[in-house]
Amino acid sequence: ALPLAQALAATAGKITHIGSSSEIAALAGPHTRVLDGQGDLVLPGFQDAHIHLLWGGTDLINTAYLYDATTVQELQADLARHAAKTDAAVVWGAGWQSLFGDHNLTREVIDAVVPDRPCLIYDGNFHNACINSAAIDLIGITDATPDPMNGHILRDATGRATGMLHEEAIAWALTHLPEVGPETHARGLRAGQAHANRHGITGVLDPSVIDDNRSIYAAAHAAGELTLRVAGACLVTAADTVETALARLRAWRAAHPGPDYHLHSAKFFMDGGFENRTAAMVEPYADAQGGSAPTMFSPEQIRALFTALDADRFQIHVHCIGDGATRAALDGFQAAREANGAWPPLHQIAHVQLVHPDDLARFAELGVMANMQPLWAATDPIIPDPATDLIGPARAHMTYPLRSLISAGAPYCTNSDWPVSTLNPFEIIYTAVTRQPLPSRGQAEPFLPDERMTVEQAVRGYTTHAAAASWRSHIAGALRPGLSADFILLDRDIFACPPAEIAQTRVLLTVFQGREVHRDPICTV
Repeated sequence: ALPLAQALAATAGKITHIGSSSEIAALAGPHTRVLDGQGDLVLPGFQDAHIHLLWGGTDLINTAYLYDATTVQELQADLARHAAKTDAAVVWGAGWQSLFGDHNLTREVIDAVVPDRPCLIYDGNFHNACINSAAIDLIGITDATPDPMNGHILRDATGRATGMLHEEAIAWALTHLPEVGPETHARGLRAGQAHANRHGITGVLDPSVIDDNRSIYAAAHAAGELTLRVAGACLVTAADTVETALARLRAWRAAHPGPDYHLHSAKFFMDGGFENRTAAMVEPYADAQGGSAPTMFSPEQIRALFTALDADRFQIHVHCIGDGATRAALDGFQAAREANGAWPPLHQIAHVQLVHPDDLARFAELGVMANMQPLWAATDPIIPDPATDLIGPARAHMTYPLRSLISAGAPYCTNSDWPVSTLNPFEIIYTAVTRQPLPSRGQAEPFLPDERMTVEQAVRGYTTHAAAASWRSHIAGALRPGLSADFILLDRDIFACPPAEIAQTRVLLTVFQGREVHRDPICTV
């Protein structure tokens, strides 16, 4: 109704008026705090509807940063520096890229720099991890240890564990290692919130909540320490039955009903990723080895769990990388709708890396939201993409079909998946608009440029659409009277500046519920 305005007024944490500068100035009383944005752009506080906030924040304070390593020697040096600074029972690391993997990352590589304590280092997607010999011994992995469900313990030709773990083998291994303590997680949450606020984020949806991090969020909420809203999707695994999943999720939903901390969703990993050949495909992989991976839930499990959770009015949030996983999830949503009728849950399919053309229209038909991470829709000049050869040239046009999904009428939102990638919305918007890597990564031709989004589409994906994805449109996501006073002040107009400048945007001020939660040092407001 009023897409552009000059000023807003807020009282008791809520927006009361939007209008011209003169109209809003007339409302000010003797105790009103007046902020003069000096003509800069104000937007609603951004919502990130797929971000592992607690894990990412804990990584900031407790984990070796391995994202920039390009050689084994660099990785070892980064890990050694971190290990020397921490006396934790387990040395953690995260971020190694596809330059490393089953072929060159082993227990011996880690043993060389962390020989005396258990050590686990995740890849950048958190679907693979490598552990050292101390961790293998503590966990009790032997030549006879079977693979966990939906997981794989890599072994050499003699049957000896190399240290590499795929998918659910990681979660299984973690149950045998000392846990990160609640104090560390609490500090991590504070660090993650500050990092998010600095980039203009005032609401999140954590897409993989388990019991220990559920309680950390709850404690912060009870103490009044949340500087953004948290919604959550509770993890459901293939070991669950309808009865166990419903019992757990009902109890958690009742304990955390919102609005500021709200557990309303069920999370499924339908497949893994291309890096370890666990992406589920409609047709086989295109390389010489071929083959594919099954979905992590059987069709019968999908139908039963989706139908029961949908009937109980949970949102369903599904990780899908391969087009076979996406199709299986859509089939599950269709079965749930046929059984329960239509309602507006905005069930989510996250990542949409590969979507079969026959399935594009089904998102709109079923009201399923495409939960997009546009930063990945570019060619990285430094790190090769292992998906390229597996997808093959015949299916390349199906990769991150973001504009095609929008054009087909799919509901969508724009997100980060931090700490898998940056949480900076403006770097992500830049990539969505250009389909090119960040300038700091080097130059590359636009990747499938016909799939570029507009700036407005990307911003809506981070505001009104992401708020809808998080079931908080009635609270936040727009600047409108009656909604929460969550807004950000930017140092440039991202709708008018050259696309190349969008990634450099700084958030000068972040306001959540009418109070400042971030102020940039250069802000003069």
